[in-house]
Amino acid sequence: MESATPAYKRIVLKLSGEALRETGGRDTISPQIVKEIARQVKEVYDLGVQISIVVGGGNIWRGLAASHRGMDRTTADYMGMLATVINALALRSTLEHMGVETRVQSAIDMRNVAEPFILGRAIRHLELGRVVIFAAGTGNPYFSTDTTAALRASEIRADVILKATKVDGVYDRDPNKYPDARRFERLTFSEALAKRLQIMDSTAFSLCMDNKIPIVVLNMNNPSSIRDAVLGRKVGTLVCDELPSDVKSQSA
Repeated sequence: MESATPAYKRIVLKLSGEALRETGGRDTISPQIVKEIARQVKEVYDLGVQISIVVGGGNIWRGLAASHRGMDRTTADYMGMLATVINALALRSTLEHMGVETRVQSAIDMRNVAEPFILGRAIRHLELGRVVIFAAGTGNPYFSTDTTAALRASEIRADVILKATKVDGVYDRDPNKYPDARRFERLTFSEALAKRLQIMDSTAFSLCMDNKIPIVVLNMNNPSSIRDAVLGRKVGTLVCDELPSDVKSQSA
């Protein structure tokens, strides 16, 4: 068996709700995709890494989009928070089936299906080797699940946020529209701001910058990218507080 030493002890994995839906599929949650995500999580879990997960709800409901169509924004956002709980339960069920002890903590009280979010308990679960899935956002409207990931990472003192996306890092412009788009290997927070790169929403990004929490943006469709990132290998784009003086931002 390969010997590998993780570069990070405690991580937050940020998944979009759309990541759980098969492209062009009719189901809002694809059991096959959830199983593959769980497999990748278990790979990292087996390395002894403490894992927490924040999952969005966009495959089921998007509060902001609904508010643009006339629905009350607060109500729409609460509906979106409930959608994240559905996704969290689906992921927990699959992880438990694989033998990974998992807890869902919800920012909205619903004790029949999830624990309430209690920071000390969440940290204790992680220390005991349990995966913790943070659901229902921050419990407040107007905040994205990106902000939830940054907030929870700050609270549990995570070493890094792994933001799983459909692209293999941060580009200077949309790689789906511009074939000559350049991918950055590393960026500082200041550089990302100066270049106006949309890595996370402004609230989430500010939290990471203020608390010096690195962000790795990676392609979740690569079956080894999460494990590679945890092992400190070059994957996706690393955004951090400062780079060594001999390292400059690069494009791949």
